[in-house]
Amino acid sequence: QASVNPLKPLRRLPGWTLSGRLSSWLAIQSFIGLMLAAVAVYVTFAYNLNARQVEFVAEKQAIVARLLDQVRLDRDLPNFRQKLDAFFAGHNDLMLEMYEQDGTLLYRNSDAKSDREKAHATMFMLASPAGAFGDVRVQLSMDTRADDILLRRLAVTLAAVALLGSMIVSASGFWLVRRLGYRPMQKLIDQTSHLAAHTLGTQLDGSDQPGELQPLVAQFNALLERLRLAYDQMEGFNSDVAHELNTPLATIITSTELAMRKEHAPEALRDVLGSNLEDMHRMSGIVKDMLFLSHSERGARARRVTVPSLAAIASDVAEYHEAALSDASLQVRVSGDLAGAFDVPLIKRAISNLLSNATRFAERDSIIFVELDNCGEGVASLAISNRGQSIGAEHLPRLFDRFYRVDPSRTQGESHHGLGLAIVSMIARMHGGQPFAHSADGKTSIGLLMMTSDLQP
Repeated sequence: QASVNPLKPLRRLPGWTLSGRLSSWLAIQSFIGLMLAAVAVYVTFAYNLNARQVEFVAEKQAIVARLLDQVRLDRDLPNFRQKLDAFFAGHNDLMLEMYEQDGTLLYRNSDAKSDREKAHATMFMLASPAGAFGDVRVQLSMDTRADDILLRRLAVTLAAVALLGSMIVSASGFWLVRRLGYRPMQKLIDQTSHLAAHTLGTQLDGSDQPGELQPLVAQFNALLERLRLAYDQMEGFNSDVAHELNTPLATIITSTELAMRKEHAPEALRDVLGSNLEDMHRMSGIVKDMLFLSHSERGARARRVTVPSLAAIASDVAEYHEAALSDASLQVRVSGDLAGAFDVPLIKRAISNLLSNATRFAERDSIIFVELDNCGEGVASLAISNRGQSIGAEHLPRLFDRFYRVDPSRTQGESHHGLGLAIVSMIARMHGGQPFAHSADGKTSIGLLMMTSDLQP
């Protein structure tokens, strides 16, 4: 069966791509920015154009007032009209209207084509040119339709430039992202496509990656390292399981074959069956411990009940180990006490495993201490210390691994299969804590930290 690479790049799913998103947002931002600039240009131009119109009309108003002053001096109204006609000749965008106080039209330039709705107008009062009547109402209007057309064309041009500019920025941004930004990602994809179970030790090369991707590369390499360690641990675990189960199975098979080949007295057969039963009990213990660890790793939590005194529980467990302690000429002393919510069967099991471990490695005629301490903030410490040969610092981090033994020759392997401290570690985690181990100057202390209640800090 062909192997499947779990890190093989998956088929690209439909949806937005990174380059598409970046180019789209860049286009939107560019369009907004260009539109704001276009609006600013349009408003400035319109303001200046309106100011020019006002100034232009004011200049013409002053000229009309001077002409009226001259007419008032020489009292020649027809000449005044002729001068006005001459003045407005060629100024089709201007319209002058003069009315008496009763509304009678005195003058209007006939060539003007100004639309009052499309005009910039001003109205003012002047004295009668001939002095024969009262003040004259004058209205001077300027046709602004040409300026309005210019403004509309400017608005369309600016909008088109903003739209076209945003499209150009979007296209160039898309090309740059694909050309420059996506290339480092493609290199990472190419590197990860070659990863497999047997190449987990290979690290991704992030030397030519941008700074934004450096943390991702570092975290991914750390993940690969954790996967490698887990894979190596799994391989070692399988080897240890095979070794632990193979030894009693071989013993049972061999002793049974020998018993079947020869005639034995009932007592001899009973001894063979008893030896086989011991090996089967050992195998059953291994399987039960493995099932417990597997169940715990799937998220099982401690079933807590209120415990007034852990010292009393530790004393009860020590009494259960009294025979083994007596054979090793050891004594147990419990110091300190703790109260809180704990899973009593699990705590007893942890203390039993720690006492059993200390009994095997403690010096004869020494004292094993069970130390109970309140670390504060709802954290309790349970440690068992013994005098004996110190454990090397390189072994301490792996003491709680399954089937791990400091002695590679597997001394006392027939009675202990190397899961005791792994179970202690799991019990600590089921109580919201962690195990610990210290060894120096001939004193070894192994224990666990636990939360005294279900409430996590």
